[in-house]
Amino acid sequence: MRLNWLFVPAAALFIAGAALAWDWYSVVPPEEVANGKFVGSQTCAECHQAEHKLWRGSDHDRAMELATEKSVLGDFSDATFTYQGVTTRFFRQGDKFMVNTEGPDGKHRDYEIKYTFGVRPLQQYMVQFPDGRVQVLRESWDVANKRWFYVTPPDVTDERILPGDPFHWTGITQNWNTTCADCHSTNVHKNYNPVTNQYSTTFSEINVSCEECHGPGSVHVKLARSLSPFWDREIGYGLPPLKDKNLNVQIETCAKCHARRIHIHEDFRPGGELLDHYEPFLLSDERLYHANGQILDEVYEYGSFVQSRMHANRVRCSDCHDPHSLKLKFVGNQLCTQCHVPGKYDTPAHHHHPVDSAGAKCIECHMPARMYMVIDKRRDHSFRMPRPDLSVEFGTPNACNDCHTKPNETPQWAADAVRKWFGDKRPDDPHWTPAFAAGRAGKPEGEKMLLDLLSRKTTPAIVQATAIDLLSNYRSEAAATAQREALYSSDPLLRLSAVRAVPTGSNSAFIADVARLLEDSVRRVRLAAVERLLGVPLNQLTDSQRKAFEQATIEFRESQALSLDHAGGHRVFANLAREYGRNEDAILHLRTAIELEPYLSGARAELASMFDKTDQDEARRLRAEEVQLLERDSRIAPNNALIYYQIGSMRVLLREYDKAQAAFETACRLAPESYDFLMMLALVHDTRYGLTGDEDQFNLGVDALKRLYDMRPDDPRAQLILIKLLEKRRVKEGGDPSAAPQ
Repeated sequence: MRLNWLFVPAAALFIAGAALAWDWYSVVPPEEVANGKFVGSQTCAECHQAEHKLWRGSDHDRAMELATEKSVLGDFSDATFTYQGVTTRFFRQGDKFMVNTEGPDGKHRDYEIKYTFGVRPLQQYMVQFPDGRVQVLRESWDVANKRWFYVTPPDVTDERILPGDPFHWTGITQNWNTTCADCHSTNVHKNYNPVTNQYSTTFSEINVSCEECHGPGSVHVKLARSLSPFWDREIGYGLPPLKDKNLNVQIETCAKCHARRIHIHEDFRPGGELLDHYEPFLLSDERLYHANGQILDEVYEYGSFVQSRMHANRVRCSDCHDPHSLKLKFVGNQLCTQCHVPGKYDTPAHHHHPVDSAGAKCIECHMPARMYMVIDKRRDHSFRMPRPDLSVEFGTPNACNDCHTKPNETPQWAADAVRKWFGDKRPDDPHWTPAFAAGRAGKPEGEKMLLDLLSRKTTPAIVQATAIDLLSNYRSEAAATAQREALYSSDPLLRLSAVRAVPTGSNSAFIADVARLLEDSVRRVRLAAVERLLGVPLNQLTDSQRKAFEQATIEFRESQALSLDHAGGHRVFANLAREYGRNEDAILHLRTAIELEPYLSGARAELASMFDKTDQDEARRLRAEEVQLLERDSRIAPNNALIYYQIGSMRVLLREYDKAQAAFETACRLAPESYDFLMMLALVHDTRYGLTGDEDQFNLGVDALKRLYDMRPDDPRAQLILIKLLEKRRVKEGGDPSAAPQ
């Protein structure tokens, strides 16, 4: 009994001492976490065997593998596959998996398959070239149907892709080093050398392993193996808390790969700020999202999810997905009814479909699927209510008509059914679809709707950022005020959108507004501030602003250097060189851009502008080549109005006004609400009338200007053009050229 009484104070003393020690003693300094080293998944498995077992065989584990008997799923038994006249043969050469196909020079050669990519619903195959490039074949294996098929680009679904084209399997869009690696392996560094045009890409592990999501594990392992019985007071487990009350820790860790985004800086670490390393696309991009925010092109999950009520109600990825096996946590509607009361929602009284039918499944109505990569079905994670009424008005898709496709089952038919079941009022009204649709088209009513959208506290941040972006189509003081106010938002995505959109207005006020963000806490915001201030003379900046600008410009250059294997990176550096008067450097960058991506439009037009004063023949040659590229683009994407607008602009510079007029007319037909397209058409009519005195051109110019007035009656540009047009008419008719036109 005496021993027991002696043990109690001894134990209490030990616990108190340990607690005191934990209060002041840190095994590792906090900065060691930031510089943590990757230890490998096998080290993690020593303690976390259950999690490692779940991860084994998952899509993350098999995201990329060496091509072996175990990993390769496709038929390499001398199988052939022909697409658009090109026959590809898959065969074995000892232990090697081989492919004979068309190479970058158009000749067929044998290539060794070095890596596999993914395991379902398709598997892709990769070839490594001597210069470090790893290229992904478009011929892919359909795992379920056990057949070869061709993964077409989204906008080139039935056309022969020639060698040299960026969409050819040897082109830049199929380059693993720059397009795929960052999301299929762990701790990737691209290591592109622009001088030699070669890659030395590295990774810590070939697949998406533990540390890609949890961060480098060296500090965690050090703490686990230390003599202390406690975790470190300052840094916890030495890893980011992925279930922290701050949802962004987990969601942005996933968004690093599960978002359509631009890479701006390497070495992203879980728990860090997403916009320090990546920039997600906004919903204003008409190539990616429908006007209601639904997925159009392959945008993955993040941009959809942060629009959702689920995100607003603090749902996170791991609430539905097991983070290690990646499997759904529950089967069928049970996944949703873990939160949504089944007696209210999992019943015909709610979904109005027979039990166990497709229409009774929550995901069919609230997560409509779209097919990408020909056979890969992906679900929209915005968890939206079906809105066929918006389909009627704006042509946006809806879940009802994904299933109901009979001739009589129109969007109006579906809208009537929904109204009958649930009444006239929708819980998600006022929806942002009307504002986005009007804002994209620049319709006058769009401005107020976008401003109203910004005024509502429940509007998701990505929707607000999109509204700020779309307000750039309006030149009112109200729009400018909203954009300036967004510069002070606590949300970095909103600040980023604002710094790009805020009008110059008073130069001193613009500089003061934007220069402040050169020292923003978020890298992407700082870089955007640099982009906006590049054209401002340095003598207009204060000493402190100039110092911040120079420091942020260093970051800007480092960020753009990540893209020097693309034409776009060199175009940015060319623009930077022009701003500082280094025209020779700008020309070199633009020529490199053309060499890297000869089929890509844009660089030739910029290079031509640099030769306008020194070599007009070269400028004309470059613009003629640019028109050829743009016309090729128009054949691939015949409904893209912007391409025709660009063709028209090039034709104007080539003084081919009749062809320019035809291009602008097509652009206006495809996008009848575009103010800028119609303005250019009016200018061409004005020019042709001035050159020829053609009455038809005069009348057409006046008609176009009247339409411009209807769109924006207060815009002085259209008024000025009409005044000049009327002056030409009066002079032609013998009137006094100095008299004021009526």
